[in-house]
Amino acid sequence: MPVLLVLLGGMLGAPLRYLTDRAVSSRHDSVFPWGTFTVNVVGSFVLGSIAAGVARHGWPNNAALFVGTGICGGLTTFSTFGYETVRLMTAGALRMAAWNVLGSLAAGLAAATAGWALISAL
Repeated sequence: MPVLLVLLGGMLGAPLRYLTDRAVSSRHDSVFPWGTFTVNVVGSFVLGSIAAGVARHGWPNNAALFVGTGICGGLTTFSTFGYETVRLMTAGALRMAAWNVLGSLAAGLAAATAGWALISAL
């Protein structure tokens, strides 16, 4: 059952990542990878929320498997983040690459903290 929950969540998260990335990227005329940045920050918020729900409110572990591991695992992407950072560096956009690394880390941590805080406060 746990593997099925992760599989089903991933089946939702992966296309959601693709569609979100395309939608966000089409609205920005920039070399900065806004689509990947967006899905990673949103995924961090959702994962922080789910983690708090399980830890603080006794939500079922199946929710963490389906949403946290499955959907968020399919939605967020470290490999694309790494690739896009290297792509920025090789294109000579070192400042954008640095902003991608630092901004993604800061925004992801802030989003996960905000998700945890929101659900913990309920």
